[in-house]
Amino acid sequence: MSPPSRRLQTKPVITCLKTFLISYSLIFWFTGVILLAVGVWGKVSLEAYFQLASEKSTNAPYVLIGTGAIIVIFGLFGCFATCRGSPWMLKLYAMFLILVFLAEFVAGISGFLFRHEIKAVLGDAYKDAVTNYNTTDPKSSAVDTIQRTLYCCGVNSYKDWNTTKYFKDNGVPVSCCKANAVCSVEKLKDLDQARDVVYDTGCFSLVTTLMESNLGIIAGISFGIAFFQLIGVFLSCCLSRYITNNQYEMV
Repeated sequence: MSPPSRRLQTKPVITCLKTFLISYSLIFWFTGVILLAVGVWGKVSLEAYFQLASEKSTNAPYVLIGTGAIIVIFGLFGCFATCRGSPWMLKLYAMFLILVFLAEFVAGISGFLFRHEIKAVLGDAYKDAVTNYNTTDPKSSAVDTIQRTLYCCGVNSYKDWNTTKYFKDNGVPVSCCKANAVCSVEKLKDLDQARDVVYDTGCFSLVTTLMESNLGIIAGISFGIAFFQLIGVFLSCCLSRYITNNQYEMV
């Protein structure tokens, strides 16, 4: 058994590490809540952009929601493990944080390296969706959503609709109409008259710029959160070691 003075010196260190780790776990839990919120927001607000780049609805928002839910659970587990002072629980918590770090680090690198490629894919997909627009398929619905939310029309301008099959029968889509503008079929079928009632800015540059900037932000956040996990790994390992040594010294 070690001298009582040494055990007394170790106890304040353990208390300090517990305080830091509980604070960290609460912040970690909060990041999980943020991921949940971002996932729900992505599902509601960015579905149109994702749908353009894939034949079916993307699972990306669900991945964020699932990851956020897991982080929330393990954030609470981290608080419980810290309060219990269980070395094996703390080691399990540290292992989970390492896995989260690796996953977010890889996701951040992928988003940063492939943001230009994704921009090109999305741009080509948008051009194709405009060319084959028919108001019934999911990609056409995505085009309508983008034109309404970004206040734009066509690929480079509203005149791009003149070359589509849809224009010959229906004119420029109603989703291009300006707010409070009276868009009759006659006006939408005549490009000269349509100029006064539809948006004249093309959507291509707006869509690609928006997605590229958002991917850059997401990559930066992923890197930041990833390296934040290393603090938790360090605190968990230190606390586990001090608790184990303290228990050993008391024997």
